[in-house]
Amino acid sequence: MPNRRQAWRRIALAGATPLLGGGLYLLVQGPGAQAKATPAVPDDVCIVAPTLAWDGVGQRLAPRAIPAEARCPVCGMFPARQPRWAVQVLYADGQAHFLDSPLSLFHYLQHVARYAPGRQRADIAAVHVTEHDSGRWLPAEQALYIYGSGLRGPMRSGNLPAVAAGNASSFTDRHSGQAMSFASLARELPAALQQLTPHRH
Repeated sequence: MPNRRQAWRRIALAGATPLLGGGLYLLVQGPGAQAKATPAVPDDVCIVAPTLAWDGVGQRLAPRAIPAEARCPVCGMFPARQPRWAVQVLYADGQAHFLDSPLSLFHYLQHVARYAPGRQRADIAAVHVTEHDSGRWLPAEQALYIYGSGLRGPMRSGNLPAVAAGNASSFTDRHSGQAMSFASLARELPAALQQLTPHRH
């Protein structure tokens, strides 16, 4: 009965395979080794990613590079093309608006709901302005703004170049104008600058 014999051979070989494997394991590992079950998944593989208790707010609120395609929500200009005037407004969730100048910033702050629908001024977590001379970012609240200088802003009329507090005197000596604080301008712009409110989109 060849079929029955072949079946018994298969059964015998199947039973011998684990024994042969165990014998080879002992030959390789040595006589004192004990066979152990190989885990289905290696110990160093993580099936579910751990929850990270990382607070990225500090990085989300740091100054960032202005995307070339970003447009000022107040006037529609491209802030990346105004490196000495550019401003960024950052929200706590990391979203940002980029503006072409401090003048646009103060118009923005007076009408946040208009330029950022669904937002309000209390949602703003950080504002950075470009120091006009150095091109470096400054916290907007720490900068001074020169009203009435001889410099023309991006819109070619009106201006409020931002300067570090320690540089305000030398700046006004070179370009004339009057240094004003962030707080005073955020409350109310001078009448001449109020009239420069960009068109409503």
